[in-house]
Amino acid sequence: MDTDYSQKATNEEIKTRFDHDVERFSNLESGQQTTIDAPLTMELCTGAAGYINPGAKELLDIGCGAGNYTLKMLSKIPDLNCTLNDLSLPMLERAKERVSAQTNGEITIIQDDMRNLDLPGNHFDIVLAAATFHHLRTDADWELVFTKVYKALKPGGSIWISDLIAHDSHLIDQLFQDHYGAYLETLGGPEYKQKVFDYIAYEDTPRSLNYQLALLQKVGFKVTEILHKNSYFAAFGAVK
Repeated sequence: MDTDYSQKATNEEIKTRFDHDVERFSNLESGQQTTIDAPLTMELCTGAAGYINPGAKELLDIGCGAGNYTLKMLSKIPDLNCTLNDLSLPMLERAKERVSAQTNGEITIIQDDMRNLDLPGNHFDIVLAAATFHHLRTDADWELVFTKVYKALKPGGSIWISDLIAHDSHLIDQLFQDHYGAYLETLGGPEYKQKVFDYIAYEDTPRSLNYQLALLQKVGFKVTEILHKNSYFAAFGAVK
């Protein structure tokens, strides 16, 4: 039986929240504070991409936010052509402004739902997707987007994902929810913890690391790698 997602936030609601949250996503040093190990996972994903595709020319950043991951990637491989995608135009405008100061490559911005992306085949060397896939709802949505990414990558190209994840065991999921709750309380107390949990419950539909690695292989990726996992967050990727 398919899960009912009708009570979840609409794209328009998610877009509106991010439209008003640009500053929080513009700190390259700390990354997104609500993400455990944000600076580390950003370093690991871009580091892996640089090792796998050192001669890269074309970068796609899905759900780019204010551009942190692309900026970190440019610090390792300069002057990439950067294609930036996000639902939020204010985020995209900030990302373009920040990225254009750091690359002589072409910058393309695409304001759209990632499920609607119409990408050229065998074009990108590197795809980055940080804190974005957890907004995908149905299994069909997940397979659609992973397939689009696979087709858009050149042979030997790679995708690196840093995201909120679920767990296949309900009890393990509860364990890590408790861990994450304790972490959030250190940032802003019980009220802040509840605020974050409330918007996760309303906006997000994460899948487990096992689910995503299996799906990457199903759509055609030859190699999958786990770079890091801590509590409700993981950094991982795949090579075409």
